[in-house]
Parts: sequence; C-alpha cells; structure tokens
Amino acid sequence: MTFSVEGSGAGGLRVLSLFMGVFLISMGFGKLDWLTDSGLLTAELQGWWEGAPALSRWYIDTVAIPGAPLFARLVLFGELASGAALVAGFRVRLAAGVALLMVLNFHFTMGVILHWAYLTNGYGLPVVGGLAALALGARRLPFSFSR
Repeated sequence: MTFSVEGSGAGGLRVLSLFMGVFLISMGFGKLDWLTDSGLLTAELQGWWEGAPALSRWYIDTVAIPGAPLFARLVLFGELASGAALVAGFRVRLAAGVALLMVLNFHFTMGVILHWAYLTNGYGLPVVGGLAALALGARRLPFSFSR
C-alpha cells in the first residue's frame, strides 16, 4: 500500500479516482437487471438507433445487438469491477483505462460523441477526461494498492 504523495497532483488524482469509482459503481448498480435480462440492453440499443448517425447505426446492427447477451453482463461486471478498483486504489491506471474504453464505446454507440453537444454533456468530457487523467497519470497514488 502506498501512503506517500509523490507529486503535487497525486492527492487530487486519488480523490478523482474515488469519485469516478463511485460514479461507475452507481452506474453498474443501475444495470443489475442486465445480468438476467439482456433484452434490456437490446431495447436501449434500439432506442439509440433512432437518433444515431450512420456509423453508429452500423455498429449497433452488426456488433452491439448481436452481442447484447454477452455485452450486457460484461458492461455490468466491468463497471462494478473498475469502479471498485478505483475506490480501493487497486491498479488504478488499468481500471481507469478499461472504464474509459467502456464509456467511449457507449458514447460512440449512442452517437453523442459525434455531435457538438458532446462538449456540454455532463457524461461526456468530464467523465472521459477524468478517466483519461487516471489512466495516464495515476502512478503511486496515496492510499492505494497500485504501483
């Protein structure tokens, strides 16, 4: 366990990892029903299809909907596991990287990442920026188990 602060931003990154971890865990708890019913993800994907750009529609049709039974469970476990790792300070860079890929995948699938409104979306740049900062800079954070 690391207790020393090795830079002026280490404490701030540790606080950010706590907040992002709680965010991911709460998002995961909202998807607990996906464990037994992947049709909920399929219904959500079909709803996104309506307003999505052509590239996102292609992704939804060829990748997301056919893989929904697997993805529903992967997303649930991914959000809960990466959130718990961020809260505990365990492998923060890895957990943040995995969470970042999941978030970007959702944003691309919804089609929001391809619109100017993404810049003002509260789930957009703040979440992506926070996870990117942790994935790139979270080394030897105070009160963490990662190296």
